Amino acid sequence: MQVRQWVGAIGALVLGVAQATLATGAETFDRSEGLNLNRFVRQGDVAAHIVLRSGTDPRLIVAFPAGNSGVGLWFDAVPSPVTWRFDGPATPLTQADAKGRPLHGVRFTATLHTAALAPKQAVLSSIRVLRDYQGLGTAPKPVLTDARANGNTLAWSRDRLDGAPGYALSLTAVHGALKDGRFVAGPDGDITLTITALSGEKPLTPVSGQALLNGHAQNDRAAREALAFLSYREKYLAGSWRFDTYFGRDTLMSVRLLMPALQPQAVETGLRSVLERLSPDGQVAHEEDIGEFAILDHMKTDGSRSDAPVYDYKMVDSDYLLAPVTQAWLLDDARGQTRAKAFLAGKLGDAHAGDALMRNLRYIAAHTKAFAADPVAANLVSLKPGVPVGDWRDSNDGLGGGRYAYDVNAILIPAALDAANALNRSGLLAPYANAQDKAMLDGLARAAKVWREKAPALFTVHVDTAAAKQDIAAYAKAMGVPNTPALKAVGDRPVRFQALSLDADGHPIRVQNSDGGFALLFGHPSPAQLDAEAELLRRPFPAGLMTPVGMLVANPAFATAAEQARFTPGAYHGTVVWSWQQALTAAGLARQLTRTDLPVNTRRHLESAQACLWHAIDATRDMSNSELWSWHYADGRYQVAAFGASGKDADESNAAQLWSTVYLAIPAPGTAGAKCND
Repeated sequence: MQVRQWVGAIGALVLGVAQATLATGAETFDRSEGLNLNRFVRQGDVAAHIVLRSGTDPRLIVAFPAGNSGVGLWFDAVPSPVTWRFDGPATPLTQADAKGRPLHGVRFTATLHTAALAPKQAVLSSIRVLRDYQGLGTAPKPVLTDARANGNTLAWSRDRLDGAPGYALSLTAVHGALKDGRFVAGPDGDITLTITALSGEKPLTPVSGQALLNGHAQNDRAAREALAFLSYREKYLAGSWRFDTYFGRDTLMSVRLLMPALQPQAVETGLRSVLERLSPDGQVAHEEDIGEFAILDHMKTDGSRSDAPVYDYKMVDSDYLLAPVTQAWLLDDARGQTRAKAFLAGKLGDAHAGDALMRNLRYIAAHTKAFAADPVAANLVSLKPGVPVGDWRDSNDGLGGGRYAYDVNAILIPAALDAANALNRSGLLAPYANAQDKAMLDGLARAAKVWREKAPALFTVHVDTAAAKQDIAAYAKAMGVPNTPALKAVGDRPVRFQALSLDADGHPIRVQNSDGGFALLFGHPSPAQLDAEAELLRRPFPAGLMTPVGMLVANPAFATAAEQARFTPGAYHGTVVWSWQQALTAAGLARQLTRTDLPVNTRRHLESAQACLWHAIDATRDMSNSELWSWHYADGRYQVAAFGASGKDADESNAAQLWSTVYLAIPAPGTAGAKCND
């Protein structure tokens, strides 16, 4: 790390308390998860998430929803693990840069016990750049800047690549000292730093309180705090610190699950944000590149330094979520019904929201007609060419190498076609449909029926009893977990489940999965399908998905050894627990149990699965607002392990995740229901 002595205007920027306007009464809350100490601060033009990473590789990151920007500092490894602590509150502030332009951020003081702390690399840019540096250890050269030293202060600052207001980070030793570019401890072995972090990106407009939630929202303070931090008039953020901006799938699923607890304007904020970002042919944007990351995109593609947003359309599932979620609001919710015509007539630039929705419906009809005409595996909707991801399991190994995702083809596409048909029959689409749309709209019901009846069977896996028991015993031994409960649950019955995906040749990836939750929420499964889903939820791992620390999103006990290696407790979509997947399943079970056409035994099976699931949810309430968590088996029991706390984990979890706040709209079923082992 290069360090230069400095004085003058930049010094005034970072050190000049007299220039700063200090705000009081900020909304702030803390979360401690694994090795990360998190503090969230929001007031007025300031929204910041401070992440202090302890352990032998300490770091600090301050993420800003404004422009999805951030500043981070990685330190050299220390010989013994260190633990950060905050000393006092974090203060929101607005401060002028050297050109008199406002920067917004926070100032706070933190301490750790170590003889010396040597900065390795500072990165001031888009969170996407920080995220890549954390994962890959590299950052684009144009965004890197040298440190400047002045007394006990080390600072970094620079303009954005297009000359707009940029970023600043400073650390001042208030206990200990800065010597030769390193912070050294005081006599007691502590280093105390006052840290100022700032961004010049345009602030978002915060939404919280009664403008966000209605009286039906659960009284969960932690979830309310996380949701408020992620909610803005312009859009919702997917999760902080790593996903501090719009994600289409996350927005749609969160709005759908939170819908009963959201104010009408808050529901429509989410739907409008998705419609605004549709591609010209109607695809839902997965993620947006904004701020400096957009500039980096343009520098690569057209040589300009434009900050015009760049949208990513590589995902497949999001395209088929928009219609069902829109139906849930405009047709199924009494509040949405009264606002439906006005919402669709609302302007999105030069067009209407209804025009954008029609683009999406044309897209899904066009891309599903081949299977509707000839329902064979080759006509399913695959991942896009050259792209290894396409649904919510969007790590490279999330689908086990499959090309046809079960959730997309067997659940979301039929739901999207049914929703499009319902919207058409309602008459709401009439002002936005053209003469060429009539045949397409008239064919939706038939296409939905074919997909609903034919697609799921292509993913069905049967394992005979003897083979199932052999697989369970071998996998349990490899994982170091008991097999007796799992073998007892199987008994003398064969195992049946829906494969996670199909490979390019149409062969199933034999991994049990939690994606049946989508069918519970969006579909109308038969009693036999519900019985199978309930059994999968009730069976203990590794026969099924349930553990005492949560419902796993994948179980590869019946897969090949190579596939099992993809789905470990350290894999992002492996044998781990995702909070929102539990919430999805809980909401889906509650929805199915409102049906009046279910046989008594099917209802009893669903109630038993519901009891199992809520037992696991209640046992891990302190993790429910996190993105995901892992586990280990020790001392005769399953124990929660924060994802990312192990050096073997593929990544780390966000401390605030949008779709992990959805329990605000999903009340527990009460204590009068069935027992888990009924």
